[in-house]
Amino acid sequence: MENPPPGQTSKSSTGLDENIAALLSYVFGWISGLVFFLIEKDSRLVRFHAMQSIILSGGFIILMIVLGIASTVLGLIFGYISGLLATLVGLLTWLLMMAVGVGALVGWVMCLIKAYNKEFFKLPLIGNYAEKFSAK
Repeated sequence: MENPPPGQTSKSSTGLDENIAALLSYVFGWISGLVFFLIEKDSRLVRFHAMQSIILSGGFIILMIVLGIASTVLGLIFGYISGLLATLVGLLTWLLMMAVGVGALVGWVMCLIKAYNKEFFKLPLIGNYAEKFSAK
């Protein structure tokens, strides 16, 4: 996807500037992404960032739920073997969840900045899906 010429301000069908609408699609995660995806009719930039917001925040929520369930199950299993093993597994899954959270936060902030600058910034793994689904 190509970036628009610098300094060009264009409006989205929401009445907001494209970059503001694209930025706002990330603010409340999948909820704001879904709202902007459904109401935006003209701007490819806004639709792309709205879909990327939906996938990013939705994927993060699902991944954290899966990690939480896995942590609980592994903690119970290893708890029967040894309290020390259960503690170690709990610590490792907590560290993994923190790393995922920090990665999601960094990705979210990068997306906010890129959306405000009117850039079609694709996150690894999900950017191509966002482009594909927003083009429809």
